[in-house]
This record gives sequence, structure tokens and C-alpha cells, in this order.
Amino acid sequence: MDKLALNRCPWCLGFPQYIEYHDKEWGVPVYDDLTHFEFLILESAQAGLSWATILKKREGYRKAFADFDYKQVAEFPDSYVEELLQDPGIIRNKLKIKAAINNAKRFMEIQTEFGSFSDYIWSFVGGKPIQNQLQSLQDAPATSPESDRLAKDLKKRGFKFLGSTTLYAHMQATGLVNDHLVNCFRFSEVKE
Repeated sequence: MDKLALNRCPWCLGFPQYIEYHDKEWGVPVYDDLTHFEFLILESAQAGLSWATILKKREGYRKAFADFDYKQVAEFPDSYVEELLQDPGIIRNKLKIKAAINNAKRFMEIQTEFGSFSDYIWSFVGGKPIQNQLQSLQDAPATSPESDRLAKDLKKRGFKFLGSTTLYAHMQATGLVNDHLVNCFRFSEVKE
């Protein structure tokens, strides 16, 4: 099938990297802790910005944040925070950078308690993806009862920059919820 002729969710049509992200990653169920951590870093950095901005800086984040190795990120010293504030490859916001380091530590605490972060986060959706039936972008919610509960629990555990809207975006990105529009070619692929 001609990739150009495919129906896609209209939000991804801005540039080729966005389309590739939509076609290969967005909404695919993730069970790997490293990938969950990567998206938590990227989504907390996104707060107040567009996902397109973050996607364009993804490789910068990969380099700056040790390939998203949460064990290394948890050990970043204050001197490295100052270095990161000079790095044009990432969003240079001190609070977001410090939150990423804090969240790496909290992430490992969840792993200790639940066996994996994946087991923990999937418990908020009963272990299987929520299959929404969105007809248009206007139908897509910004939050859900599940993202509200997750945000409340993570806040209680000391996580930063991860409110319900950010966590709903995480749930969409990592396939805990399928928010591809029903007429998008990826809707049925992701559902299976």
C-alpha cells in the first residue's frame, strides 16, 4: 500500500519525523521499563511545549540523558545539571532537568516495590490497552480517570512534572490507550 495514500491522525502531518513516530511508535503497547522512562523524561520536558519540539530534540535528550538509563540519570551530580543548562540539544529548564533526575530515583523505587515500572503502570488500565473509538481529534480527551489516578499516585511517590495531562500523553504514546482515530490505518494495527 502506498504510504502517502494512508489515512493518518491529522496531528502527525507536520513533518516526516512526526509521521514516522506516528506510524511506528505512537500507541504501540510498551512493556519495557527503559522505553517507559524515556517517554517520562520526554513528556515531562514537553510540559507547556509542543510534542513536535520535543521530538526534534529527542536525540539531544538521548545523548544528554545517558540513552535514558535511569540508573545513570539518578546519579547525575549538580555539576552536570549546570552543564545540561548549556546544552542546546534539550529544553534548558533547570526545574525540568532536576525533575528528570528526581524521577529516575522514584522510578527505581517503583521497580523495587512492583518488580517493574511496566507492571506498575499497566495496573492502572487493568493490564490491557483501553481501546477508544475516536472519530476526530476533538473527541480526544486531555485526561482520563486512569491518568488522574496515576498522576495522584506518582505525586504521592514524589514524582515531578507529571500531571494528569502529561501522563495521559504518556498513556497514548506507550499504548496504554489507543487514541488513533478509527479511520487511521494504525488504529486496527495497534488494536491487534
